[in-house]
Amino acid sequence: MRHKVGVKALGLLSGGLDSTLAVKLMLEQGFEVETLNFVTPFCLCRRKGCAATNIALKFQIKLNRIFLGSEYLKMLRKPKHGYGKNLNPCIDCRILMLKKARQYAKQIGADFIFTGEVLDERPMSQHRRAMKIIEREAGLEGKILRPLSAKCLPETEAERKGWVEREKLLDIKGRSRKRQIQLARSFGLLDYPLPAGGCLLTDREFSAKMRDLFKHKRDLRLKDVSLLKVGRHFRLGSNKIIVGRKETENKSLLSLKAPSDYYFEVPGYGSPITILQGRKSSEAIRVAASLTARYSDAKGESVQVAYGTDGSKKTLTVTPLPNEHVDRLRIAWKRKSS
Repeated sequence: MRHKVGVKALGLLSGGLDSTLAVKLMLEQGFEVETLNFVTPFCLCRRKGCAATNIALKFQIKLNRIFLGSEYLKMLRKPKHGYGKNLNPCIDCRILMLKKARQYAKQIGADFIFTGEVLDERPMSQHRRAMKIIEREAGLEGKILRPLSAKCLPETEAERKGWVEREKLLDIKGRSRKRQIQLARSFGLLDYPLPAGGCLLTDREFSAKMRDLFKHKRDLRLKDVSLLKVGRHFRLGSNKIIVGRKETENKSLLSLKAPSDYYFEVPGYGSPITILQGRKSSEAIRVAASLTARYSDAKGESVQVAYGTDGSKKTLTVTPLPNEHVDRLRIAWKRKSS
């Protein structure tokens, strides 16, 4: 396809249907298109198997992936515009991504930025007021083209300058995906991801664990977030206890634990690995050992549990923790009382 001479577009490509269609519409208008895919510690897609990679290959366009790590965690602790239903900071997340996109656009000499956003599709970040806030705080006021909803929104710089043909843009709005699906079929795009939550921060159980981490730990590392994705999580005062659910999680716990963390197991059984973080008081050790016994294959009221660091191990005989105590310690989403 011939490119419009001297006009380059930078698109945000998640790999979902909306962003894929936005890229296709810009290619149809003849622009040289380059794309950005943002990855956070809370993305659910696998980096190597991300749909954005497949779309970029299909369209033969360049894809650059940017990882938002510690900067994202800092924003997440106290987002200026608050959270959505769970711990999702959608407006602040979008602002951070578009700030990075603005910097990258300048670096590659892109003339404008476009996204796959659809007016009123997402309740927190895709209504008019939120879109204006995001543009203003990202330093891109009036400069973000949203091809799928452009006719429902004010003209952007790219349209006013005559780079983009507004009559070829769309007026999709709302949560229904019927028009996007029809458009995809007309383009011969049949293999696209179904709409689904792509961020762990929209999950209420994960959000509960993240809130607990913010409450008890001041300086977060990416390893701390990785640990939240593994095992059963329990809180005993200042102590955090994590119990593996299967062999792969046991291996992950051993690889992610800090040198000072104790780990527990029941010798001779297909038992879980348990990690104890925080001060190693006699109470914390006994509770972690009892949780390990509770989830092990060992039978009986007395179970021998081995524990310690990598360099030393001791043993302790405990009774498996009763279910009511397990539930009381578990970090989980709790419905607010009315």
